[in-house]
Amino acid sequence: MNDFDTLIQDAQAAGFAGWDFSWLDGRWIEGPIPWDYRELVMAQFAGVQSLLDLGTGGGELLASMAPLPPDTRATENYPPNGPIARKRLEPLGVSVVTGVPDDALPFPVATFDLVIDRHESFDPAEVFRIVKPGGRFVTQQVGGQDNLRLNELLQDEVAFEFADWGPAAAISGLEAAGFQIADLKEAALETRVTDIGAVVYYLRAIPWQIEGFTVEGYRDRLLALHEMMQREGGLTLHSHRFLIEAVKPAL
Repeated sequence: MNDFDTLIQDAQAAGFAGWDFSWLDGRWIEGPIPWDYRELVMAQFAGVQSLLDLGTGGGELLASMAPLPPDTRATENYPPNGPIARKRLEPLGVSVVTGVPDDALPFPVATFDLVIDRHESFDPAEVFRIVKPGGRFVTQQVGGQDNLRLNELLQDEVAFEFADWGPAAAISGLEAAGFQIADLKEAALETRVTDIGAVVYYLRAIPWQIEGFTVEGYRDRLLALHEMMQREGGLTLHSHRFLIEAVKPAL
């Protein structure tokens, strides 16, 4: 068995649970984001009694922010993550709701002082509805230019549903919903990928990057990419992140 087959098989056999990418440590090396989402969120906790984390994943990041506000809740729509998030967060007093549509959050009007969102889709009008007057929405998003070189290398024509997603589109939606924008940050980060196994693992974990991706369907392209990475000592990609802090005007 050659290196290509071994790397591919290892990546296919590796487990993925919660929002834990530790299998990629040392193999998918992303440059540092020039802000700390966790610290920015925790800086908002003073005076906050009610918090909602949209798309908590396995609850890893939210749990790391403890002690949390008295009424803290979370949503998670990826089915395998629900039990993981509940096991981690319920002992902290956090209720986790699963299978929630973006445009129909199961919370009354003006429930939360603070809504946070790291890499989760959201409906601006629905978030505005559940935030209290004077409350805030803090979101870090993956922009539409994220790792597009993978699409360029593996697809005949680049097809990425979220290619136009960026600060302008997000701000437009938030302002239309009634929010005022308090802060915007954006960054392009260089990422080094060491081997084709890391590419396959990433595409398994992030299936919307290349819709319908399978190793079998892309084997020839993957082999060509593997050979290129061996010649060039890896692959350079560029990640795209932006952060928005929005405020619901006080009454």
